[in-house]
Amino acid sequence: MSDWRTKETNDLFKAILKLKSVEEAEKFFRDLCTLQEIYEFSKRWQAVKMIESGVPFREIAEKLEMSTTTVARVAHWLNHGEGGYRLVLKRSR
Repeated sequence: MSDWRTKETNDLFKAILKLKSVEEAEKFFRDLCTLQEIYEFSKRWQAVKMIESGVPFREIAEKLEMSTTTVARVAHWLNHGEGGYRLVLKRSR
């Protein structure tokens, strides 16, 4: 899908921005996503932080139980994506 920005995705992102706490986010995402989806999202975010810290891809893959291909894909989006990972990393410091 080349143009993923739609009225529906925009509506979803606006809904996410209405969340005011971790507890609210937990409730919303648990209703929205399967447990496996939440788990996969969280592993990707952990991979971002580990990549940024210089942890080798193979070590990340082993620790997070994900393929090195997925780690490489996360690294690609960290370095060549829309800048979302970098934005949140910066704000998390």
